[in-house]
Amino acid sequence: MTYRPGQCLLAASLLTAPVAEARAADAPPVQGLASSSLSTSGAQIRQLAMDGDPSTCFASEAEAGPEDSFTITLDEPVAVRSLLVDTGRDDGTDRLDSGSVEVSEDGQAFEPIASFKQGRARAELAGRKVRAIRIRPGEGPKHPLVIREIGVEADRPVATFRYPIEFAVDVSDAPEMKTWADNVALVCERWYPRINDELRSEGYKPARKITMTLSSRYKGVAEAGGGRITGSVKFFKDHPDDLGAMIHETTHIVQRYRGRGNPGWLVEGVADYVRFFVYEPGNIGRIDPERARYNGSYRTSAAFLAYLTEKYDRQIVRKLNDLMRSGKYREEAFQEITGKPLKELGEEWQTSLKK
Repeated sequence: MTYRPGQCLLAASLLTAPVAEARAADAPPVQGLASSSLSTSGAQIRQLAMDGDPSTCFASEAEAGPEDSFTITLDEPVAVRSLLVDTGRDDGTDRLDSGSVEVSEDGQAFEPIASFKQGRARAELAGRKVRAIRIRPGEGPKHPLVIREIGVEADRPVATFRYPIEFAVDVSDAPEMKTWADNVALVCERWYPRINDELRSEGYKPARKITMTLSSRYKGVAEAGGGRITGSVKFFKDHPDDLGAMIHETTHIVQRYRGRGNPGWLVEGVADYVRFFVYEPGNIGRIDPERARYNGSYRTSAAFLAYLTEKYDRQIVRKLNDLMRSGKYREEAFQEITGKPLKELGEEWQTSLKK
């Protein structure tokens, strides 16, 4: 593939050998994480630097200094043929004319491979193994760090951030939980694309920035709304392994339903379906067949939705989510999708639990 000015594409190079080409095509894209020593300016989040869209960019809130950096760390090394980094805003300001691009095979030891000139740095790496890419602004700039796009040509696909997201963590109530909260934020960022794929709707654009706050005053487990997630300091200190609770709340942010006509049991059931049947399958526990009701909410309703998914329609959760998101949900949707009314489906599911 060939780069065009102002555009950076992340894709695998075409290999000359048919077998190698087939293997590269079959290999799943390598995922990555974006991090920076600099705070984000407004909505210009880190993942916009590698979203495949040259009209967006990451921008730092403060001026970049020689010790600052921006890093993409891949889940595993890839053999990179070439690397291109474009910086600066649409009007040409805030371009890097100094500084360097560095790469690392292990994510620890870095080596410079290209310098910036007129906002751009490019390197031919001839198949060198790369696990991490780091951008350093150097001594020159007196402006924010603005990264328009990072492009990689490699022996296998490198994933773009299809649903760019950044979690801002607030642990002012419990500074000792910062490491835990930062890790949870990374987990939620990593799972954000999968959640959005599960709940995709035509034309829907999910939130790109979420604030995750740990509060000592909040008495529940966690709640979400308006681009914010609030979690209980006490609960997560007592249950540090319960990351699924934050996946549930992240799902609520993605749902973003209109109006008040959506049944609460289904709203919570969809969120727990994502948690227990996408994020942590097998952890839902036993559902008591004598007490189970399809509208029991949370994990009980999630199990009901999983039953419908397996028996009637693999896309039923996405379809119900689409109706609730657009404000068009009606109970009759269950019969339209499955051919049976909701009450009958609930009784059928309850009976299946007794077998």
